Amino acid sequence: MTRLRLLTACLATAGLSACASLAPDYQRPAAPVAAQWPADTTTATAADAPAALDLAWQDYFTDPRLQQVIAQALANNRDLRVAALNIESARAQYRIRRADRFPAVTGEAGETARRTPGDLTSSGNAAVTRQYSVDLGVSWELDLFGRLKSLQDQALESYLATTEAQRATRISLVAEVANAWLTLAADRARYDLSKRTYETQAKSLELTRKSFDLGAASRLALSQLQTTAARARADLAATRAQVAKDRNALELLVGTTVDAGLLPASLAEVKQPVAELPAGVPSEVLTQRPDVLRAERQLRAANANIGAARAAFFPRIGLTGSFGTASASLDGLFESGSRAWSFIPSVSLPIFNAGALRASLDVAKLQRDINVASYEKAIQTAFREVADALADRATIAERVDAVQSLVDSARDGFRLSEARYQSGLDSYLTQLDAQRTLYAAEQELISVRLTEASNKVTLYKVMGGGWH
Repeated sequence: MTRLRLLTACLATAGLSACASLAPDYQRPAAPVAAQWPADTTTATAADAPAALDLAWQDYFTDPRLQQVIAQALANNRDLRVAALNIESARAQYRIRRADRFPAVTGEAGETARRTPGDLTSSGNAAVTRQYSVDLGVSWELDLFGRLKSLQDQALESYLATTEAQRATRISLVAEVANAWLTLAADRARYDLSKRTYETQAKSLELTRKSFDLGAASRLALSQLQTTAARARADLAATRAQVAKDRNALELLVGTTVDAGLLPASLAEVKQPVAELPAGVPSEVLTQRPDVLRAERQLRAANANIGAARAAFFPRIGLTGSFGTASASLDGLFESGSRAWSFIPSVSLPIFNAGALRASLDVAKLQRDINVASYEKAIQTAFREVADALADRATIAERVDAVQSLVDSARDGFRLSEARYQSGLDSYLTQLDAQRTLYAAEQELISVRLTEASNKVTLYKVMGGGWH
C-alpha cells in the first residue's frame, strides 16, 4: 500500500508539473488599416471638448428624457437579455472544461446477491451468497500534453468573447435607441410643418374658391391651389403614419411602452451631445471596440483548439482507483480486515485512425486562419465606420448653415411673392411656387439637422463609446 501511495503521488506531481499546452504562441495580427484617420476628416474638432470614446452613455446623452428611455431599454430589451444569457451559458461551459482537469471523486455503496443452484454446489443444495461494499472511487486523466488545458483555454476565450458580444450589443442598443428617439423628434417636426402647410393651403383654397365664385379668380388658379392643397393633405397623412411607426420602432427597442412625456416634440428642443473626437487619436483605439475584442477572443479560442488537436496525437494517461470495505455480511462491513482497494492505471495511444487526427489538426489550423481574416475584417469595418462618421462630421456644420440660408432666402422669397400677388403684380401661381420652395427647404433643414444629431450618436457607437 505504501508503494501504491508513492506511485500515485509521483504521477500526480508529474501531471501537475508537466502539463503544458501545445497551442502555438498567440500573436495579435497587425491591424490592416492606416495608423491615423484620413486628414480631411479631423479638421473640425473641439480641443477642449470631452472625447466621445471616454464617456459613459449617461454623460454623453445629456437629455433627461432620452436618458430615461435608454435606461428602460437596457432593462427590458430582449436582444440584450439574450446576450446576457449567452454569457451565463459560456461561463458554465468554461466551468465544465475546468473541472475536467481535476480528479473526479465518487462514493458508492452496494449489495450483490447471488443464488447458486444445488447441482453447482459441493453440498448439492442451492446457496445464496451476499456481498456488501462501500467504496470511494477516484478517476483522473493526467494532462501531460495539455489537451485538457487547451480545451479549458478555448472555453475561457469563448466565454470572454460572449462578454464582449454583450458589451457590443449594449453599445449598439444605446445608439439605436438614441437614433430612434431623434428620428421620432424629426418626424414630429415634419408633421407639424405639414400640418401648418396644409392649414395655410386649406385657407387659401377656401378664399380662392369664393373669389372664383365671384369671378375674381381664374379657373386655373383654383385648380392649381386644389392640387397643392391635396398634396399637402397627402403629406400630412404620410407624416402622421410615419410618426406612429417611429414610436412603434422605439418601443420595440425599449421593450416596453414609452411614456408620452419622455417623447420629444421636435429636434429644436432636444439637448444634443457636445462631445467630439479630439484630433490626433490613433486608429489603434479600434482594437478596444467590443466587436473587435470579440473577434480577437474567438481567434484566441481557435488558437487554443490547435493545442488540443496536437495533444490528441500523444498518449492519454488515466488513473482509476477505489478504496473501501467489503464483507459477506452487513454487520461485518466495517470490521477489521474488511478493507478493499483497487488501482487501475491506463494508457491510451492512438495507432491507426485513417488520418482522422491529422484532419482534425488541419481543421483547427484552418479555423484559426479563418478567425484571423475575420479579426482583420472587423478592424477594417470599424475603421471605415469611424472614417465615414468623421467625414460627415467634417462637413455637417457647413451643410446645416447652407440649408439654413436656403430656408431664409426661400422665406424672404415667399414674403415678396405674397406681397406682389396682393398688389396685383404677380399671379397666384408665382406665390404657390414660392411656397413649395419654402416647404421643401424647411423639410431639408429638418433632415440635415437630424443628420447632424445622428452623426454624434454614430460617432459614439463606432468609437466604442464608454469602453474606458
